[in-house]
Amino acid sequence: MSSTRPNQLFRNKSSKIAAIPMIVTALFVFVGGTIWTVVYSFTKSGLLPRLQWVGLDQYERLWATRKWLVAIENLAIYGLCMLVLVFVIGFILAALIDQKIRFEDTIRTVILYPYALSFVVTGLVWQWILNPEFGVQNVVRGWGWKSFTFDPLYNADIAIYGVLIAGIWQGSGLVMVLMLAGLRGIDQDVWKASRVDGIPTWKAYIFIIIPMMRPVFVTTLVIVVTGIVKIYDLIVAQTGGGPGISTEVPAKYVYDMMFQANNLGQGFAASTMMLVTVALIVIPWTILEFGGSKHRD
Repeated sequence: MSSTRPNQLFRNKSSKIAAIPMIVTALFVFVGGTIWTVVYSFTKSGLLPRLQWVGLDQYERLWATRKWLVAIENLAIYGLCMLVLVFVIGFILAALIDQKIRFEDTIRTVILYPYALSFVVTGLVWQWILNPEFGVQNVVRGWGWKSFTFDPLYNADIAIYGVLIAGIWQGSGLVMVLMLAGLRGIDQDVWKASRVDGIPTWKAYIFIIIPMMRPVFVTTLVIVVTGIVKIYDLIVAQTGGGPGISTEVPAKYVYDMMFQANNLGQGFAASTMMLVTVALIVIPWTILEFGGSKHRD
């Protein structure tokens, strides 16, 4: 018994020592890279980074560029619609599956399967599906409805919604799984009490179950929002930013500036704005979750 405790302390100490390289790497790569990006966003870096200070010129030029403004508008439209729809669809699917339906494992796997695909594959699949020559439009017209038109990716006014369809198809499964895990964590006594009190099922979900799932909703929100801000692969694979610049997004703008326009300073400025966006989401969540739990303790 006396030798067990020293051995346990030794293992704990060894695990902490083993974690040092990972911590150092994280600090060097992530923190160091972030600081480097922010610093050089105030410089006139072109093909190569150089410390030629220009103050806020890169940011002023950024917000005066139509392509960036379109990218921000698209991100806002895509992000808001994506958030609302994946949460609604994901929760409804989770609530239905939580009823202990037959073939639950199969249905859950089928719904989650799109999330296992890369954004590149998803983008290409939906590019084919939405192609008017051999996609949905062509199939419906083949049934006799010759006036049917469904080509969102080829209409600059609604192209971002064509991308949204693919995003929802892929992301709803992940939200469903997270919500289902939250629902399965609800004590069955809660459901029994609501039935005894004669509370309708829809009211029980809205006023009892959803408030109890707040941590799940907050965590899911952070995961979905950070994915929205970083969206790039889906755009490149599905539309390439077109027609014109109608489906441009900030991540693609950063890539274009840094690797095609050879304007690192502008790319760093756009990256910093994306970092600020993510920080505005993650920091309040961290305070809410960890600060709130510490206060409750």
